[in-house]
Amino acid sequence: MVKSFNFGSISIEYTLIEANRKTLGITVTPDLDVIVKQPFGADEIKVNKLLRKRAPWILKQQNFFMAYFPKQPEKQFVGGETQLYLGRQYRLRINLGEEESVKLVSGYITVNCKDKSDVKQLVSKWYSEKAEKKFNEYCLIWIKYFERFNVAPKKLIFQKMEKRWGSCTPKGNIILNTELIKAPKGCIEYVIVHELCHLVYFKHNQQFEQLQQSVFPTWQKWKNILEKVMA
Repeated sequence: MVKSFNFGSISIEYTLIEANRKTLGITVTPDLDVIVKQPFGADEIKVNKLLRKRAPWILKQQNFFMAYFPKQPEKQFVGGETQLYLGRQYRLRINLGEEESVKLVSGYITVNCKDKSDVKQLVSKWYSEKAEKKFNEYCLIWIKYFERFNVAPKKLIFQKMEKRWGSCTPKGNIILNTELIKAPKGCIEYVIVHELCHLVYFKHNQQFEQLQQSVFPTWQKWKNILEKVMA
C-alpha cells in the first residue's frame, strides 16, 4: 500500500507493509524508495507520529543516495560538443574516413569514423575501455590498503548504471559505474573507498562513517565535486 505524510512543506511517499514483527521498520533504498514495515494491527496514529519523528533521517538517507545518481545531460555526439574525461572538458572532433578510432589529442577527443552515426558507439566504447584501465589501476592501490582490515572484494565489475555511482553487493562484489571515468580522479577514488568501506561495515552506520573519514579524510570534498561536475 502506497501512502504519504507531510513533513513541513515536503511530502514523503512510502510503501506500507504489514508483517509479523513487534516494531516499526523503516528502510530507504538506493532508488530513494521508502519502505515501512509495521506489525499487524499497529496503531495508525502512533505509526504516523514515529514516521514524522524519523522524517529528518529519511530525507538525509535520500539525499545521500542522490549523490549516486548520474546527472549528466544527454549528449548528441556532434562535432564541437563538450565531453568530460577525468574531470576535464574536451571538444569532440569528428573526422570522416576509412579508419575507426578514438584518440585524445591536443585538447580534443578525436573520432575517426566512416559515418557520423557511428560516433556515439565509438565514444562509448572508448569510455568503457578507459574506465576499465583506470579503475583497475586505482582499485589496485586501495585494495592493497584495505588488506589491513582483512577484506578484499570478491570481484570488480565495471558497467554503466542508471542510478548509482557504485555498489557493494552482499557477496562482496564491487560494482563501479563506467560513467565515473568522466569525473576527476579524486571522485573516482572516493567512490572506490566508499564501497571498500562497505566490506568492513556493510551498513551506513557510525562505524562506517568513522572508517571512511579516517581512510579518506577529503571524501566530503570529492563527493561535492562529483555532484557538481556531473550535474
